[in-house]
Amino acid sequence: MTTAHQGRNVLLLASAQALFQTASVLVMTVGALAGQRIAPDPWLATSPIAAMFLGTAAATWPAAMLMARWGRRPGFILGALLGVLGGLLGAAGIWSGSLAMLGLGTLLVGAYQGFAQFYRFAAAEVSDTAFRPRAISFVLAGGIVAALAGPELGRLGGNLLTPEYTGSFLLLSLVSLLAAGLLLAVQAPVPQGIASAGADSLPSRSLGTIVAQPAYLVALFGAATGYGVMILAMTATPLAMIHHQHGLGDAARVIQAHVLGMFLPSFVTGTLIVRFGVLRIMLTGVAILATHIGMVLTGTGFASFLSALVLLGVGWNFLYIGGTTLLTETYSHAERARAQAANDLTIFSVGLICSLTAGVLLDRLGWQTLNAALLPWLGLAAAALLWLGATRRTDNAAAAAR
Repeated sequence: MTTAHQGRNVLLLASAQALFQTASVLVMTVGALAGQRIAPDPWLATSPIAAMFLGTAAATWPAAMLMARWGRRPGFILGALLGVLGGLLGAAGIWSGSLAMLGLGTLLVGAYQGFAQFYRFAAAEVSDTAFRPRAISFVLAGGIVAALAGPELGRLGGNLLTPEYTGSFLLLSLVSLLAAGLLLAVQAPVPQGIASAGADSLPSRSLGTIVAQPAYLVALFGAATGYGVMILAMTATPLAMIHHQHGLGDAARVIQAHVLGMFLPSFVTGTLIVRFGVLRIMLTGVAILATHIGMVLTGTGFASFLSALVLLGVGWNFLYIGGTTLLTETYSHAERARAQAANDLTIFSVGLICSLTAGVLLDRLGWQTLNAALLPWLGLAAAALLWLGATRRTDNAAAAAR
């Protein structure tokens, strides 16, 4: 594929990423607050967000298999249309006071996310080796728009109609519909099942063999750590801020700053990976997440929430982009659907657990203790990255000695 085609497809995918993340961030901003209004018990307040991650985990494997047969573009468009339906059902659930219907709506938004998470892999597939880390980064940089639009649409839609937050989910439907139209222009790779002969001469290994590779396991664990820590803290943030006497406007601004922290570094993360190596950048991400926890422990004022959530976003960025880049080194073209699906299914299962338990842990432990309890998890991630680095240096030294 020519350089011009690479750039065009990456730009389209980045734009689609911006719209998809806007829908996702909108749910993260108001989902727990809407749930709190109609939930029969306080611990169920975060269940709409948990339902979103359940939808993502459930859709990831079918999405990968469907796109392996049909191609990326039809799958991406189908995902966006699920987002349209999810927003409509979410609005209906709030209007009727039905937590189950709201949860079904966010479940479908999660299914949209299950398809959209493959945008970054599609960017890698339309790019040559030198451009690949930057392509992944540029697509994820589309989330910068979401950082501004998601919380703002959630806030504006909150008071647009009665009951509160009904308008937010209707705006989510509109955003998803725009994404479906944009994705019509994407020129995606040929589906694996009908690829031309000779496109990939390597035999396809079993999924167990692919996953058992040290690089695959470390890539997966690193990305899942960044995602799980981020989702746990991000889901709890609006509820924690309201509990500590901050208003919805302040909570929306903190989420906005957090999402900027997630995606603004994407303009340079790929370049940093090329220059310093993927493992060093992932280790830096772990260190930044530990700094987030340190900032949480400084207090519950607006500045503490804001600073901590920005650091949380940057740490996620380094681990997630780094993990995706490392993962692309571990499979062939014929193996990509299963390898990517297993990776994302695991990551979003971790996200589901973290989002579902966020409300309970916040209620039982409090904001600061909840975050401090994440330090051992970060320690394990750092140890895994250091181990892989040492293994690679030993292997390289042995190869050079032959």
